[in-house]
Parts: sequence; C-alpha cells; structure tokens
Amino acid sequence: MLPKSQTLLEKKLGYSFDDPTLLRTALTHRSYLNENRDMREHNERLEFLGDAVLELVVTDFLYHSMPDTPEGKMTSIRAALVRKENLARAARDLSLGDFLYLSKGEEQTGGRENDYILANSVESVLGATYLEHGLKYCRKFIEKNILNRLDLILQHKLHRDSKSYLQEMAQEKLQLTPTYRILSEEGPDHEKIFEAGVYFGEMLQGQGKGGSKRAAELKAAEVSLRQLGWE
Repeated sequence: MLPKSQTLLEKKLGYSFDDPTLLRTALTHRSYLNENRDMREHNERLEFLGDAVLELVVTDFLYHSMPDTPEGKMTSIRAALVRKENLARAARDLSLGDFLYLSKGEEQTGGRENDYILANSVESVLGATYLEHGLKYCRKFIEKNILNRLDLILQHKLHRDSKSYLQEMAQEKLQLTPTYRILSEEGPDHEKIFEAGVYFGEMLQGQGKGGSKRAAELKAAEVSLRQLGWE
C-alpha cells in the first residue's frame, strides 16, 4: 500500500508545509530506509524534538488552567495525556497511519495500526510542525488532538497510577500484594511490545500489552481493576 498524499494530511492538520520534505521525513519510519536507499533520514530525530514540544505545551496548559492542582496530580495528568495509547488514538483520529512510509515487512505485520509507531508519528509530525511553524501551531495541534481528552481522563480518573491503586485495593480487601510477570515479548529491539500479567498469588488476574514493561504492567493492572469492579 502506498501512503496517501501529504496534501490530504495537510488538510486534516489545517496547515501546509512550505518544505514538503520535512513532512515526508516526519512520516518516514526507520524500516523504510532499508528498502529505499534514496531516502537518507527517518523520523526519529523529529520524534525526539516533538516529544519535548509536547511535554512543554501540555505542562504549560495544565499549569495555567489548573491553578489549584498540586504538582503531583498535574504530573499524573500530564503522563496520561502524553502516554503512547493516547497519542496513538490521536493518530487514528487523523488517519495518520495511512500516510506513513513503512517497509513491506512492517506493513505486512500491521505497522499502520501499531500503537508505538502511531504514537511516535504524532511526535515526529509535531517536531516538523515546530520547525516549520513554531510553537503557536503546535499548541493548536495539541489542543485539538491531545488535550481534547482531558475531561475524559479526569472524569474516569485515567491519570491514576493503576498499579499503585490496585495494590492499595488488594491489600485493603484481600490482604495480599499483586505481583507482575512478563508473559511475552515481540517485535524488534527498538519497538518491542511486551505482554504482562498481574497475579494474586498464583492466579492470573489480568493481562495487558505495552511498548515497555511498565506500560504493559499498568495495562494489566487497569484490566484487573475493571474485572474486579474496583474502578
């Protein structure tokens, strides 16, 4: 599958790029370079830049819009907003996967729907936006596509550390401490997907996947809380 026209993506974003190669780089996954020697740069440097821009804009927004909220809670809310799952959702809302340049192998293994790849592409597009248009356009992008989940996160307490909360509830109600095990790993070293299980004694209580061991454990804890009705 060939990526869709960048012009279509620019319409979704609401702004265009004077330097189309900058956006092209933001949409180019590392794997694509292995099969296309004419391309010399992938999106990881832009991702690095976009990650910093994202954290700054979200931090600034929370600081000014939640003046009575303590630092610790704002840190948890920020983490929920910028976590990979939320960024991947934003990427899907923009159909960003349709515009990515991937290797045939990555394409065949579902790369256009991979949370890790999608989340990173949001950050790389943000990095390109910053270089082309500055912080003003980045704020618009983040407010429209990422901060729009803030009310939902607060309403459902998605900023809460699910591992800590599960431990508190398990100790209070069952007098036990949950333990975690990594059940499987898949994917290349730079894009591994982990599956974790949370156990009550020897009983598997919940499973979850994530781009890091901690992310997988947090997901497993969320599943366990939901299944036990402790949300």
